[in-house]
Amino acid sequence: MSLEESDRTFIDPQRKADHLCVLVHGLWGTPSHLDYLAKSLREKHPEGKLNILVAKSNSGSYTYDGIETGGERVTQEVEELLNELIQGGTPIVKLSIVGYSLGGLIARYAIGLLYSKGWFETIKPINFTTFATPHLGVRTPLRGYHSQLWNAFGARTLSSSGRQLFTIDTFRDTKRPILSVLADPSSIFIRALSEFKTRNLYANIVNDRSAPFYTTAIASTDPFVDLDTVDLCTLDSYSPVILDPENPVSPKSTKEPLQPFYTRFTSGGQSLLTRIPLYTALIALIPVATVAWTINSGIQSFRSNKRIQLHEQGKGLDGYRIPLLMNGNSARSAVGGAFRRVNSAHGHDYLPESQDDDSDNVDASAEDLPKLDLKRTSSRKADFPTLALSDEQFEMIRNLDNVGFKKYPVHIKNHRHTHAAIIVRMQKPGFDEGKVVVRHWLDEMFEL
Repeated sequence: MSLEESDRTFIDPQRKADHLCVLVHGLWGTPSHLDYLAKSLREKHPEGKLNILVAKSNSGSYTYDGIETGGERVTQEVEELLNELIQGGTPIVKLSIVGYSLGGLIARYAIGLLYSKGWFETIKPINFTTFATPHLGVRTPLRGYHSQLWNAFGARTLSSSGRQLFTIDTFRDTKRPILSVLADPSSIFIRALSEFKTRNLYANIVNDRSAPFYTTAIASTDPFVDLDTVDLCTLDSYSPVILDPENPVSPKSTKEPLQPFYTRFTSGGQSLLTRIPLYTALIALIPVATVAWTINSGIQSFRSNKRIQLHEQGKGLDGYRIPLLMNGNSARSAVGGAFRRVNSAHGHDYLPESQDDDSDNVDASAEDLPKLDLKRTSSRKADFPTLALSDEQFEMIRNLDNVGFKKYPVHIKNHRHTHAAIIVRMQKPGFDEGKVVVRHWLDEMFEL
């Protein structure tokens, strides 16, 4: 179901559609990754009802260039199309935006720019959706040297995007990571997000090696760490893939009987023997792959820095370099923020019960936000321990929950690459469960 590049912008030839939906791909992505989403959206809503733009300005290694650079590129694409339609006599009056993986963060930046430039005064924001987007970054909250090595190594191999995803960046003059600014209640980004009629997200509960559940679901707990201890509660029409967002899990109703020691010992030994060839291959390949990855990352980071410099020198950026915060209430101590970021590197699996985050302690600066009728979804369940996230991540959760997202946990079992399967990034039989996710989004969430 591959589309030609020219076909990835579905504009009504009769110029009757007044609703534009923008799709934004993720890290290392290309517009082709969103082919199934785009074609499904078009099949559901014909040309006379909806225009579709699949953003293409961040293709491939251009996603190394950072959230703000990617956001400015997407904003420019959207503005060019909006102005073209206005000149053609068919202005857009409704806007929806969909982000996949890193594309969800780029989309959150882009809507802030569109909001600040006054587009939302004439265009009504309708749907904002993310699929497998790391809203809290990708810093692992797990303890141990391997996790800390990943946090340190990963952050430095993806140029600006890597530093931002691991929240070790300092964004412009805010002295804070860009993800923290994106979730600040007084920022243009939260103001823009609050304008959308619906806000929903889809998060894999297992096997998402790119963006784990806690960050894609904006949650401080992960009830799906051990599926043997819980029963999954699914939505009837979309079972067993889509879980009930209000009650996704319940304690295991019946415990499986413990097998005899001999049975467990022999089955474990057989399993180990079958994995010996795999472990041997990994021991041989990992050093080579690591060297190759490091060299390629260095090359890509060098190229990315050059592109960012050219982007900064480009024309037309003045309109995007606007104040990011609406007032000074959110100014934080730079020293305190730096201390929290360094201290968070020594985290552990879970916080002690006495230190569990209080999700109801919402930042007072959020009081200025428009009143929302969308039911707030809590990120923390008392039955599960709180992850050892950073102070900034807890604050992001509080602020984003205050705006309100409908959160749908997704259980994909037929393929281990759930990050790609959730949007059917390519046509594979093992990705068919992703079609259930897309069907739910179109039938239940997307409003025309």
